[in-house]
Amino acid sequence: MAEADLFAVETAALAQAFQVLSADGAPADSYYSALDELARHYQRLMRETRRLIARSDRTELELNALNVRLQQLSAELDYKARHDNLTGALNRGAVFERASHFLQKGTLSLIVLDIDFFKRINDEFGHPAGDGVIRELVARLNATLKGVGEIGRVGGEEFTVLLPNMDLADALQLAEAMRCAIADELFSCLPSRPVTASFGVSWSDPGSDFEDAYGRADAALYKAKHQGRNRVEEADLITQTEDSCINAASVTTE
Repeated sequence: MAEADLFAVETAALAQAFQVLSADGAPADSYYSALDELARHYQRLMRETRRLIARSDRTELELNALNVRLQQLSAELDYKARHDNLTGALNRGAVFERASHFLQKGTLSLIVLDIDFFKRINDEFGHPAGDGVIRELVARLNATLKGVGEIGRVGGEEFTVLLPNMDLADALQLAEAMRCAIADELFSCLPSRPVTASFGVSWSDPGSDFEDAYGRADAALYKAKHQGRNRVEEADLITQTEDSCINAASVTTE
């Protein structure tokens, strides 16, 4: 089936004009008629062309806006897939992914921390209060880190801090600063009782297995819990860090 010619009328008018031009001795009104016909069709084509261009411009703008929105949605979905909804910290899967990436290129210091007696907070004050403590704790960690490293939430009240290419001594000092930031000041969401956390710190060579690094830091955290909580312990060669916080001696744990 032959395709319809969208410009059949215009083609016929153009053919008529050429026929008039090629005829010798054609009357003047023939030229006038052919020119008038061409002018009217040309005017229609110009009008339709402008309309199509305007529609095309609108379509292009709409497509560009749609493309921008799709990119925004893609970024939002990617963020949600990698971050904890409550705190905005990396989720467990993203922590393991980022840590493995760091260990492929360099050393990694890892801090694992856990809120002391968090179940009691939930039992005594309710889960909304517990959620508030978790959010405020992450905010204090971020303020202490000042853009260094990445925070992840790997469990209900358990967190990690990834510190690529930081030596163990600096990581221990940073963990102590975070411990102080938590213990030294009552939480605004829970002003009736102190909140503390225990810390374990490990250091790993490039190419090391992250699960091993995490296991050693977790063992140090376990040691901190059993040594009285509200303290920092080093993985492998476990040593107690000195309590350097102002008024830290007044902070008691159960």
